[in-house]
Amino acid sequence: MADMAVPVEEMLHMNGGDGETSYANNSSIAKKVMMRVKPILEETINKMFCFNLPTCMKVADLGCSSGPNTLLAISNIVDIVNETSLRLKVEPPTFQFFLNDLFGNDFNAIFKSIPEFYHTRKPDTTCFINATPGTFYGILFPSNSIHFFHSSFSLHWLSQVPDLLSAEAKIADVDKGNIYVTSISPPSCAKQFKEDFTLFLRSRSQELVPGGGMLLTFIGRYDSSQNISPPGLFRIILNDMVLENLIEEADLVHFNMPIYFARADEVRGIIKEEGSFLVERLECIKTSWDGSSLDEAGCESFKDENERGEFAAKILRAVYEPLLKAHFGAGIMDELFFRFQKKTVQLLPKLVYPTLVISLTKIA
Repeated sequence: MADMAVPVEEMLHMNGGDGETSYANNSSIAKKVMMRVKPILEETINKMFCFNLPTCMKVADLGCSSGPNTLLAISNIVDIVNETSLRLKVEPPTFQFFLNDLFGNDFNAIFKSIPEFYHTRKPDTTCFINATPGTFYGILFPSNSIHFFHSSFSLHWLSQVPDLLSAEAKIADVDKGNIYVTSISPPSCAKQFKEDFTLFLRSRSQELVPGGGMLLTFIGRYDSSQNISPPGLFRIILNDMVLENLIEEADLVHFNMPIYFARADEVRGIIKEEGSFLVERLECIKTSWDGSSLDEAGCESFKDENERGEFAAKILRAVYEPLLKAHFGAGIMDELFFRFQKKTVQLLPKLVYPTLVISLTKIA
Protein backbone atom coordinates (compact mmCIF):
# COMPACT_ATOMS: atom_id res chain seq x y z
CA MET A 1 0.00 0.00 0.00
CA ALA A 2 1.21 3.50 -0.79
CA ASP A 3 1.92 6.00 1.98
CA MET A 4 -1.42 7.67 2.72
CA ALA A 5 0.35 10.40 4.69
CA VAL A 6 0.90 12.07 1.32
CA PRO A 7 -1.31 15.21 1.25
CA VAL A 8 -4.36 15.12 -1.00
CA GLU A 9 -3.02 18.13 -2.90
CA GLU A 10 -0.05 16.05 -4.07
CA MET A 11 -2.10 12.99 -5.12
CA LEU A 12 -5.08 14.68 -6.73
CA HIS A 13 -4.47 15.10 -10.45
CA MET A 14 -5.52 13.51 -13.71
CA ASN A 15 -3.25 11.06 -15.55
CA GLY A 16 -0.63 13.18 -17.28
CA GLY A 17 1.23 12.82 -20.56
CA ASP A 18 -0.31 11.72 -23.84
CA GLY A 19 -0.41 7.94 -23.44
CA GLU A 20 -3.34 5.55 -23.76
CA THR A 21 -4.56 6.18 -20.19
CA SER A 22 -3.81 9.92 -20.12
CA TYR A 23 -6.50 12.49 -19.46
CA ALA A 24 -5.39 14.27 -22.63
CA ASN A 25 -6.62 11.29 -24.65
CA ASN A 26 -9.67 10.50 -22.51
CA SER A 27 -11.47 13.77 -21.91
CA SER A 28 -13.92 13.86 -24.81
CA ILE A 29 -17.03 13.92 -22.59
CA ALA A 30 -15.74 16.96 -20.71
CA LYS A 31 -15.06 18.61 -24.07
CA LYS A 32 -18.59 17.97 -25.30
CA VAL A 33 -20.09 19.36 -22.10
CA MET A 34 -17.91 22.47 -22.48
CA MET A 35 -19.23 22.98 -25.99
CA ARG A 36 -22.79 22.37 -24.84
CA VAL A 37 -22.54 25.06 -22.15
CA LYS A 38 -20.83 27.54 -24.49
CA PRO A 39 -24.09 29.52 -24.99
CA ILE A 40 -24.28 29.99 -21.20
CA LEU A 41 -20.63 31.06 -21.19
CA GLU A 42 -21.46 33.59 -23.91
CA GLU A 43 -24.47 34.87 -21.97
CA THR A 44 -22.39 35.26 -18.80
CA ILE A 45 -19.61 37.18 -20.56
CA ASN A 46 -22.08 39.43 -22.38
CA LYS A 47 -23.66 40.41 -19.06
CA MET A 48 -20.23 41.26 -17.73
CA PHE A 49 -19.72 43.76 -20.51
CA CYS A 50 -22.56 45.80 -19.03
CA PHE A 51 -20.28 46.43 -16.04
CA ASN A 52 -16.74 46.00 -17.33
CA LEU A 53 -15.02 46.90 -20.58
CA PRO A 54 -11.41 46.28 -19.59
CA THR A 55 -8.49 47.05 -21.84
CA CYS A 56 -6.85 43.91 -20.44
CA MET A 57 -9.29 41.15 -19.56
CA LYS A 58 -7.92 38.88 -16.83
CA VAL A 59 -9.40 35.38 -16.74
CA ALA A 60 -8.55 32.40 -14.53
CA ASP A 61 -9.38 28.78 -15.34
CA LEU A 62 -9.56 26.94 -12.02
CA GLY A 63 -8.81 23.22 -12.06
CA CYS A 64 -7.63 23.49 -15.66
CA SER A 65 -6.03 20.00 -15.75
CA SER A 66 -4.08 19.29 -18.96
CA GLY A 67 -4.81 18.22 -22.48
CA PRO A 68 -6.78 19.87 -25.30
CA ASN A 69 -9.70 21.03 -23.12
CA THR A 70 -7.47 23.50 -21.26
CA LEU A 71 -6.76 25.60 -24.32
CA LEU A 72 -10.27 25.00 -25.67
CA ALA A 73 -11.65 26.94 -22.70
CA ILE A 74 -9.30 29.82 -23.47
CA SER A 75 -10.20 29.72 -27.16
CA ASN A 76 -13.95 29.80 -26.42
CA ILE A 77 -13.60 32.82 -24.14
CA VAL A 78 -11.39 34.73 -26.59
CA ASP A 79 -13.83 34.08 -29.45
CA ILE A 80 -16.85 35.18 -27.41
CA VAL A 81 -15.19 38.38 -26.19
CA ASN A 82 -13.93 39.28 -29.66
CA GLU A 83 -17.37 38.70 -31.20
CA THR A 84 -19.01 40.78 -28.47
CA SER A 85 -16.47 43.58 -28.97
CA LEU A 86 -17.16 43.57 -32.70
CA ARG A 87 -20.90 43.74 -32.13
CA LEU A 88 -20.50 46.64 -29.68
CA LYS A 89 -18.02 48.32 -32.06
CA VAL A 90 -15.30 48.57 -29.44
CA GLU A 91 -11.65 47.57 -29.50
CA PRO A 92 -11.22 43.99 -28.23
CA PRO A 93 -9.16 43.74 -25.06
CA THR A 94 -5.80 42.17 -24.48
CA PHE A 95 -6.20 38.85 -22.64
CA GLN A 96 -4.29 37.53 -19.68
CA PHE A 97 -5.13 33.95 -18.72
CA PHE A 98 -4.13 32.23 -15.51
CA LEU A 99 -4.23 28.43 -15.62
CA ASN A 100 -4.72 27.00 -12.15
CA ASP A 101 -4.51 23.47 -10.81
CA LEU A 102 -2.79 21.58 -8.03
CA PHE A 103 0.98 21.12 -8.08
CA GLY A 104 0.82 17.55 -9.42
CA ASN A 105 -0.93 18.69 -12.61
CA ASP A 106 0.90 18.13 -15.90
CA PHE A 107 1.57 21.79 -16.66
CA ASN A 108 4.46 20.83 -18.96
CA ALA A 109 2.02 19.28 -21.43
CA ILE A 110 0.07 22.56 -21.49
CA PHE A 111 3.19 24.65 -22.04
CA LYS A 112 4.24 22.48 -24.99
CA SER A 113 0.90 23.07 -26.72
CA ILE A 114 0.85 26.85 -26.26
CA PRO A 115 2.97 27.70 -29.38
CA GLU A 116 0.48 25.89 -31.62
CA PHE A 117 -2.37 27.72 -29.89
CA TYR A 118 -0.73 31.09 -30.55
CA HIS A 119 -0.14 30.08 -34.16
CA THR A 120 -3.86 29.42 -34.72
CA ARG A 121 -5.04 32.72 -33.23
CA LYS A 122 -5.72 35.82 -35.30
CA PRO A 123 -2.72 38.18 -35.48
CA ASP A 124 -4.68 41.02 -33.87
CA THR A 125 -5.46 38.95 -30.74
CA THR A 126 -2.99 39.55 -27.92
CA CYS A 127 -3.15 36.76 -25.38
CA PHE A 128 -0.78 36.06 -22.47
CA ILE A 129 -0.95 32.70 -20.71
CA ASN A 130 0.40 32.08 -17.23
CA ALA A 131 0.30 29.19 -14.76
CA THR A 132 -0.88 29.67 -11.16
CA PRO A 133 -0.46 26.38 -9.28
CA GLY A 134 -2.18 25.90 -5.94
CA THR A 135 -5.54 25.01 -4.40
CA PHE A 136 -8.55 27.13 -5.32
CA TYR A 137 -9.87 26.61 -1.80
CA GLY A 138 -8.19 29.83 -0.74
CA ILE A 139 -6.78 33.06 -2.18
CA LEU A 140 -4.83 32.78 -5.44
CA PHE A 141 -4.87 36.35 -6.80
CA PRO A 142 -4.73 39.96 -5.54
CA SER A 143 -8.00 41.63 -4.53
CA ASN A 144 -10.15 43.08 -7.34
CA SER A 145 -7.81 41.77 -10.03
CA ILE A 146 -9.77 39.15 -12.00
CA HIS A 147 -12.66 39.82 -14.39
CA PHE A 148 -13.84 36.26 -14.96
CA PHE A 149 -13.40 32.80 -13.45
CA HIS A 150 -14.02 29.57 -15.35
CA SER A 151 -14.02 26.10 -13.79
CA SER A 152 -15.01 22.84 -15.42
CA PHE A 153 -15.33 19.43 -13.68
CA SER A 154 -13.33 20.41 -10.60
CA LEU A 155 -15.50 21.58 -7.71
CA HIS A 156 -16.84 18.14 -6.78
CA TRP A 157 -13.30 17.40 -5.52
CA LEU A 158 -12.86 18.24 -1.83
CA SER A 159 -9.88 19.89 -0.18
CA GLN A 160 -9.33 16.84 2.03
CA VAL A 161 -10.68 13.38 2.75
CA PRO A 162 -13.51 13.74 5.28
CA ASP A 163 -13.31 11.73 8.49
CA LEU A 164 -15.25 8.69 7.32
CA LEU A 165 -13.80 6.44 10.00
CA SER A 166 -16.19 7.87 12.55
CA ALA A 167 -19.02 5.87 14.10
CA GLU A 168 -21.39 6.68 11.25
CA ALA A 169 -18.94 5.44 8.64
CA LYS A 170 -18.05 2.27 10.51
CA ILE A 171 -21.73 1.34 10.64
CA ALA A 172 -22.10 2.06 6.93
CA ASP A 173 -19.03 -0.01 6.20
CA VAL A 174 -20.58 -3.17 7.67
CA ASP A 175 -22.37 -3.61 4.37
CA LYS A 176 -19.31 -3.20 2.20
CA GLY A 177 -19.70 -0.83 -0.72
CA ASN A 178 -22.58 1.31 0.47
CA ILE A 179 -20.52 4.45 0.88
CA TYR A 180 -20.95 6.51 -2.31
CA VAL A 181 -22.88 3.76 -4.10
CA THR A 182 -26.18 5.63 -4.19
CA SER A 183 -27.06 9.30 -4.02
CA ILE A 184 -26.60 9.16 -0.24
CA SER A 185 -23.22 10.23 1.16
CA PRO A 186 -22.07 10.46 4.78
CA PRO A 187 -22.85 13.79 6.52
CA SER A 188 -19.12 14.43 6.94
CA CYS A 189 -18.81 14.70 3.14
CA ALA A 190 -21.65 17.24 2.90
CA LYS A 191 -20.11 19.24 5.75
CA GLN A 192 -16.70 19.28 4.04
CA PHE A 193 -18.26 20.31 0.72
CA LYS A 194 -20.11 23.20 2.36
CA GLU A 195 -16.93 24.41 4.06
CA ASP A 196 -14.92 24.11 0.85
CA PHE A 197 -17.47 25.68 -1.47
CA THR A 198 -18.10 28.56 0.95
CA LEU A 199 -14.35 29.24 1.09
CA PHE A 200 -14.19 29.03 -2.71
CA LEU A 201 -16.95 31.63 -3.11
CA ARG A 202 -15.47 33.91 -0.46
CA SER A 203 -12.04 33.78 -2.10
CA ARG A 204 -13.36 34.44 -5.59
CA SER A 205 -15.46 37.34 -4.33
CA GLN A 206 -12.34 38.97 -2.94
CA GLU A 207 -10.39 38.43 -6.16
CA LEU A 208 -13.08 39.52 -8.66
CA VAL A 209 -13.61 43.08 -9.76
CA PRO A 210 -17.09 44.51 -9.02
CA GLY A 211 -19.53 42.96 -11.48
CA GLY A 212 -17.10 40.18 -12.36
CA GLY A 213 -18.49 36.77 -13.21
CA MET A 214 -17.96 33.03 -13.00
CA LEU A 215 -19.11 29.98 -14.90
CA LEU A 216 -18.82 26.78 -12.87
CA THR A 217 -19.46 23.28 -14.19
CA PHE A 218 -19.17 20.22 -11.96
CA ILE A 219 -20.74 16.84 -11.27
CA GLY A 220 -23.76 16.75 -8.98
CA ARG A 221 -26.43 14.24 -8.04
CA TYR A 222 -30.18 13.90 -8.26
CA ASP A 223 -32.26 14.30 -5.10
CA SER A 224 -33.76 10.81 -4.99
CA SER A 225 -31.59 9.00 -7.51
CA GLN A 226 -30.25 5.57 -6.73
CA ASN A 227 -27.72 5.81 -9.53
CA ILE A 228 -24.28 4.43 -8.77
CA SER A 229 -21.32 6.79 -8.58
CA PRO A 230 -17.79 5.94 -9.79
CA PRO A 231 -16.37 5.83 -6.21
CA GLY A 232 -19.23 3.52 -5.25
CA LEU A 233 -18.52 1.15 -8.10
CA PHE A 234 -14.81 1.16 -7.29
CA ARG A 235 -15.68 0.20 -3.72
CA ILE A 236 -17.83 -2.74 -4.87
CA ILE A 237 -15.02 -4.02 -7.10
CA LEU A 238 -12.34 -3.51 -4.46
CA ASN A 239 -14.46 -5.42 -1.95
CA ASP A 240 -14.65 -8.33 -4.42
CA MET A 241 -10.87 -8.19 -4.69
CA VAL A 242 -10.58 -8.32 -0.89
CA LEU A 243 -12.72 -11.47 -0.84
CA GLU A 244 -10.37 -12.98 -3.42
CA ASN A 245 -7.30 -11.98 -1.35
CA LEU A 246 -6.01 -9.71 -4.10
CA ILE A 247 -5.84 -6.73 -1.74
CA GLU A 248 -5.81 -6.36 2.03
CA GLU A 249 -9.12 -5.62 3.78
CA ALA A 250 -7.41 -2.96 5.92
CA ASP A 251 -6.43 -1.09 2.76
CA LEU A 252 -10.06 -0.90 1.64
CA VAL A 253 -11.37 0.07 5.09
CA HIS A 254 -9.03 3.07 5.14
CA PHE A 255 -9.70 4.11 1.55
CA ASN A 256 -11.98 7.06 0.86
CA MET A 257 -11.97 9.59 -1.96
CA PRO A 258 -12.01 13.38 -1.44
CA ILE A 259 -15.14 13.83 -3.55
CA TYR A 260 -18.75 14.88 -3.07
CA PHE A 261 -21.60 15.15 -5.56
CA ALA A 262 -23.94 17.90 -4.37
CA ARG A 263 -27.60 18.42 -5.22
CA ALA A 264 -28.55 21.60 -7.09
CA ASP A 265 -30.56 22.88 -4.12
CA GLU A 266 -27.57 22.34 -1.81
CA VAL A 267 -25.37 24.43 -4.08
CA ARG A 268 -27.96 27.19 -4.44
CA GLY A 269 -28.39 27.30 -0.66
CA ILE A 270 -24.65 27.66 -0.02
CA ILE A 271 -24.38 30.45 -2.59
CA LYS A 272 -27.28 32.30 -1.00
CA GLU A 273 -25.90 31.87 2.52
CA GLU A 274 -22.40 33.07 1.53
CA GLY A 275 -24.01 36.15 -0.03
CA SER A 276 -21.40 37.46 -2.47
CA PHE A 277 -22.96 36.33 -5.74
CA LEU A 278 -26.13 36.60 -7.77
CA VAL A 279 -27.15 33.32 -9.45
CA GLU A 280 -27.80 34.13 -13.11
CA ARG A 281 -28.33 30.51 -14.20
CA LEU A 282 -28.28 27.14 -12.45
CA GLU A 283 -29.02 24.20 -14.71
CA CYS A 284 -28.52 20.44 -14.73
CA ILE A 285 -27.31 18.64 -17.84
CA LYS A 286 -28.07 14.94 -17.75
CA THR A 287 -25.24 12.77 -19.01
CA SER A 288 -23.91 9.25 -18.59
CA TRP A 289 -20.48 7.85 -17.95
CA ASP A 290 -19.98 7.12 -21.64
CA GLY A 291 -21.55 10.35 -22.90
CA SER A 292 -24.40 8.52 -24.62
CA SER A 293 -27.14 10.65 -23.07
CA LEU A 294 -25.82 13.90 -24.46
CA ASP A 295 -27.74 15.46 -27.32
CA GLU A 296 -27.37 13.95 -30.77
CA ALA A 297 -24.34 16.06 -31.67
CA GLY A 298 -22.54 14.90 -28.52
CA CYS A 299 -23.20 11.15 -28.73
CA GLU A 300 -20.40 8.66 -29.22
CA SER A 301 -20.88 6.00 -31.89
CA PHE A 302 -20.64 2.57 -30.21
CA LYS A 303 -20.88 -0.84 -31.79
CA ASP A 304 -22.21 -2.52 -28.65
CA GLU A 305 -22.40 -2.28 -24.86
CA ASN A 306 -18.93 -3.77 -24.43
CA GLU A 307 -17.49 -0.91 -26.43
CA ARG A 308 -19.47 1.57 -24.33
CA GLY A 309 -18.13 -0.03 -21.17
CA GLU A 310 -14.55 0.09 -22.44
CA PHE A 311 -14.93 3.75 -23.36
CA ALA A 312 -16.35 4.67 -19.92
CA ALA A 313 -13.59 2.73 -18.15
CA LYS A 314 -10.89 4.60 -20.08
CA ILE A 315 -12.46 7.97 -19.27
CA LEU A 316 -12.68 7.18 -15.56
CA ARG A 317 -9.23 5.58 -15.38
CA ALA A 318 -7.71 8.84 -16.59
CA VAL A 319 -9.47 10.63 -13.72
CA TYR A 320 -9.30 8.23 -10.76
CA GLU A 321 -6.16 6.16 -11.32
CA PRO A 322 -3.70 8.51 -9.55
CA LEU A 323 -5.70 8.33 -6.30
CA LEU A 324 -6.23 4.58 -6.52
CA LYS A 325 -2.59 3.96 -7.37
CA ALA A 326 -1.40 6.11 -4.45
CA HIS A 327 -3.34 3.92 -2.00
CA PHE A 328 -3.31 0.41 -3.49
CA GLY A 329 -0.19 0.54 -5.64
CA ALA A 330 0.27 0.23 -9.40
CA GLY A 331 0.18 -3.59 -9.45
CA ILE A 332 -3.62 -3.97 -9.36
CA MET A 333 -4.58 -1.16 -11.73
CA ASP A 334 -5.01 -3.21 -14.92
CA GLU A 335 -7.06 -5.85 -13.11
CA LEU A 336 -9.13 -3.21 -11.28
CA PHE A 337 -10.09 -1.36 -14.44
CA PHE A 338 -10.74 -4.59 -16.37
CA ARG A 339 -13.30 -5.46 -13.69
CA PHE A 340 -14.56 -1.89 -13.75
CA GLN A 341 -15.24 -2.18 -17.48
CA LYS A 342 -17.20 -5.43 -17.00
CA LYS A 343 -19.30 -3.96 -14.18
CA THR A 344 -19.96 -0.85 -16.25
CA VAL A 345 -21.46 -2.94 -19.05
CA GLN A 346 -23.85 -4.57 -16.56
CA LEU A 347 -24.92 -1.28 -14.95
CA LEU A 348 -25.02 1.19 -17.85
CA PRO A 349 -28.69 2.24 -17.36
CA LYS A 350 -27.86 3.41 -13.81
CA LEU A 351 -24.62 5.20 -14.69
CA VAL A 352 -26.17 8.65 -15.11
CA TYR A 353 -25.45 11.91 -13.31
CA PRO A 354 -26.34 15.60 -13.62
CA THR A 355 -23.68 18.12 -14.53
CA LEU A 356 -24.40 21.35 -12.65
CA VAL A 357 -23.86 24.51 -14.70
CA ILE A 358 -23.84 27.71 -12.66
CA SER A 359 -23.47 31.28 -13.91
CA LEU A 360 -22.69 33.81 -11.16
CA THR A 361 -22.14 37.56 -10.97
CA LYS A 362 -20.35 39.24 -8.08
CA ILE A 363 -22.68 41.55 -6.21
CA ALA A 364 -21.09 44.98 -6.39
